[in-house]
Order: sequence, then structure tokens, then C-alpha cells
Amino acid sequence: MADTLKGNAVVGQSGGPTGVINASLVGVIEEVRKHADIENLYGAVHAVAGMVKDDFIDLGQIGTDTLETVAASPSSALGSSRDKPDEEYCRKIIEVFKKRNVRYFFYIGGNDSANTAHILNTVADETDYNIRAFHVPKTVDNDLLVTDHCPGFGTAAKFVAQALQGDDLDNRALPGVKIDVIMGRHAGFLTAATALGRQRDDDGPHLVYVPERPVSMDKFLADVEGVYNKLGRCVIAVSEGICDTDHKTWAEKLAENEERDAHGNIQLSGTGALADFLAGQIKTNLKIKRVRADTFGYLQRSYAGLQSQVDVDEARQCGRQAVKFAMEHDSGSVAIQRTGDGDNYAVELVRTELKNVAEKTKSIPDEYINADGNGVTDAFVKYAMPLVGGLPKTEYLGTYPKI
Repeated sequence: MADTLKGNAVVGQSGGPTGVINASLVGVIEEVRKHADIENLYGAVHAVAGMVKDDFIDLGQIGTDTLETVAASPSSALGSSRDKPDEEYCRKIIEVFKKRNVRYFFYIGGNDSANTAHILNTVADETDYNIRAFHVPKTVDNDLLVTDHCPGFGTAAKFVAQALQGDDLDNRALPGVKIDVIMGRHAGFLTAATALGRQRDDDGPHLVYVPERPVSMDKFLADVEGVYNKLGRCVIAVSEGICDTDHKTWAEKLAENEERDAHGNIQLSGTGALADFLAGQIKTNLKIKRVRADTFGYLQRSYAGLQSQVDVDEARQCGRQAVKFAMEHDSGSVAIQRTGDGDNYAVELVRTELKNVAEKTKSIPDEYINADGNGVTDAFVKYAMPLVGGLPKTEYLGTYPKI
């Protein structure tokens, strides 16, 4: 247990926005106000990019009504950044922290954000400046280690599940092949979630492809042809990170201008090239006339007015718990542990070391992917369904007896 530490605090939001990252921010703000050891709470504008420039706002001035609106708003209320700080970058941040007597640091984000908190805490120790650095989990990809699931995933999963419910009904009305490309570079949790809204035996998506299972073009086309011949239509959910049998992503093979972000990743979500390519392959090789494709891109991250209540509640609790942990420990990351399932779904929040989360990713377990590598199992549905907080019921009259 750490000794008493008095000073100011900084909170930031990093990486891709989500539908509930602001709930975590509000959770931090709410809990900080309960602890006299934290005198002021500063919000870092655009994450670490703002910290090095000493760009902060005073979160102590935000009223309760505004906070509730913030908690219900998508995206990052403080702005975000894709900067990947090294030790020198973090030393500059520590100098800013010293000037403002910042002793507590809360960073809401994914595995790179956990790594930033880890580096910052290490650099502070090396310079004999005492801070407490805590990571609050966030990612729609649901790919952080230790935690059962990540705040942000449940809401994004709800969005893609409902979008595919509507898309499937659209495809029933005007049959053909429809392809939806879903976010997910290395982990297919979000793409898998498109299957959560299926209610009838022939509901789509009929095929679901995740990065964890390589697929050749021949196999892809054979799968589509099989479903189309059986149902007269086919709805397909494809992860942006889908790869060929040589483990190179189809998007990489297609990228003419390999635009990369600060982490060296090729841009996958800002282009419709993969969707257009797959649609073209189906039209050319299977001679199916009506083939359509959409790339969801960034829509699934910050869609206003749609939150999973389970997700937003857990995100807020994670923010609060990070502050509680900071009162007793030097550093760490908040992790969710599931303690009940189904109608008895419940979780508890625990602390894990930053190094256990930093720069590591989790893949979909084998038992969540079907034997053919083109769909999800009941085990995945059981895992993910409680996180979306309920889905709408739909009906279709075309299967009723004809007269």
C-alpha cells in the first residue's frame, strides 16, 4: 500500500474514441472529487500531445448536469491523440507535471495507452518524482489482456449487431450478396458481434470472417456460393484485418498507398478498397449480378444516441475504480472479471500491473470460432450477449404461408 500523496491530477483519453470512453472520464472526475489528497483535476486536451504543450482544462469547474451529458456522449470529450511516447517524450511530460505539481495520472485507452502510463511511471521513478499512474481500459476491439472484456466493446457490438439486423432485412427484401467490412485489425471480436442479432435460422450474417482465421479467395468464394445457392442471398461480415493463407491481410495486398499511423499500422478503416475488391471477386467469379458492399469504417466507434447500458455503467465504474486504486497503489490498470453470466451476469473490478496490459493484444479464443472458420459459435454469443444490453426484435412476413 502506497503512502499518502497530495497534489494535482491529470486525466487524458487516448487512441480511437468509443461510445462510452466519456463515461470513464466522468467516473474519474466523480471519484476524484471525493478525495482531499487530490487538489485539482486537469483534463489533458488531445492526450499526451496536449500534456507536452501544457494544454489543460480545469475539470473541477464542470457542473453535474454537464457531466451527465458528457457521459452519454460518444467520442472523446477531451480530444485524443495517436502519438506513441518514448522515454524522451515522457520526460517532457514529467517536467510539465512537476510545474503543476501533478501526482496522479489517469489514462483512458488501449494497450498503447497502458504502455504510455507504464513508461511515464518508470521515467518519474528514475527522476525521483513520485506519481501514481493508472490505466483505464478502453477499446472497441476488445483485445486487452487480463480483462474479461473492454469498455467500448459492448456499445460498438450493439451498433454492428443492430446494423446487421437491418442489413439482413434489407437483403431479404431485395436478395443478393451484401458485404459489410467491420473494424478489427488483429482481433475479430467486433466482427463476430455482427451475429448477435440473428433471430431466425436463415438470418444473416450468414458468413463471418475474423483475422484469427486466414481464408483463401477460393475458400471465400466457395462459402459464398454455397450460401447463395441454398438461400438465394448471402450477407457477409468481414473484418478489415482478414488475411490470406500467407497471413498477409487482403487490405495490405490492395493498398496502393500504404498510409501508416504513428504505430506503423497500415490504414485499414478509412478506405472501401477491401469491400470493393471482395464484391468484384464475387461478381466476376460467381456471376451474381446484385452484389453490394459497405465499409463501416469509423461509424461504429462514435454513433450518437446508442449506448449499451451495461457498457456505459461498467465504463463509469472503471473510471471511479482507477481513482480508488490510486489512493492505495503506485500504479496499475483496471481489469474486469466476470463473476456471473446469463441472467446472473455480474462483474468485479480488479487491479493488474501495467506491464501485463501494455502493448499486448488478445485474440478471439478458438472455441468462439466455428470449425469452418466462417462463423461464430454459441459460446461466443453467450459471452458477448450480456455486454450489448439487449437488442431489438424484428419480423419478416415473406415466410408466412402463401394463399
